[in-house]
Amino acid sequence: MSTQPLNPESAPTFITTEEAHKAAYENGFRVELGRQRGWIGYRSTTARGEVWIARDALQNIWLLAITHPGVVAEISLSRAQISNAPGHASYAFSNLSGLYDALDRVYKLGVSLPDAPLEVFRKLTADLPRSTEAERITVVRVGQNVFRDALLEYWNSRCPLTAITDPALLRASHIVPWAECESDDLRLDVHNGLLLSALWDCAFDSGLISFSNTGTVLRSSRLTDAAALALQLDSAPSISQLRDSHRQNLTRHRAKHAFQGD
Repeated sequence: MSTQPLNPESAPTFITTEEAHKAAYENGFRVELGRQRGWIGYRSTTARGEVWIARDALQNIWLLAITHPGVVAEISLSRAQISNAPGHASYAFSNLSGLYDALDRVYKLGVSLPDAPLEVFRKLTADLPRSTEAERITVVRVGQNVFRDALLEYWNSRCPLTAITDPALLRASHIVPWAECESDDLRLDVHNGLLLSALWDCAFDSGLISFSNTGTVLRSSRLTDAAALALQLDSAPSISQLRDSHRQNLTRHRAKHAFQGD
């Protein structure tokens, strides 16, 4: 990547416009917002925030600006100093592949942060009755399905411990269980969840394992050696994607199951 100052085209060329449209559309941002100082803006009907795309023609570098502060906090990309960039942060890519990967991640975070799942849940359940136990169970199932969909997006449909991506083998693991949450805000918060493969989910849900604030696996004395071997506990990686909200909820999980330390 060039170390020269990055400057978007004063007016996007036909090729820039077509490539920007294609990149945005294929990654879920299908509503064009217009143009601003060489940038073309887009939003999604399902993901929060806007994205703005431009190109530095002299250096052949693609530029991206993001308006969603929650996405900026979690996108894990190196920022770039770009003149006249809209939004909260901007980024540069030497090829279209990098731009596409970034837009894909921005979209997935945009549909899961911060309270997008809660909004979806409220819309889906606004007219559902809650008078009987059966009706309340239906509402809960809707919420759990929304939560699972959000976790799949947030964790890139991949268990961070096993790298398993088979949807049938992945579980939306609440850190603070649904029934113990004080509000729907917490129940539907992706920071109150981990996307774990089935065996890890069972171990976590029953308190046989937990995680430290740095994401390392903690083992309960109740976990048998055979189970630890099946989990491949000794070679399990740390979870690197934890945020402070995850850590707050994990503190409750560790306390509930009598784990020592953080």
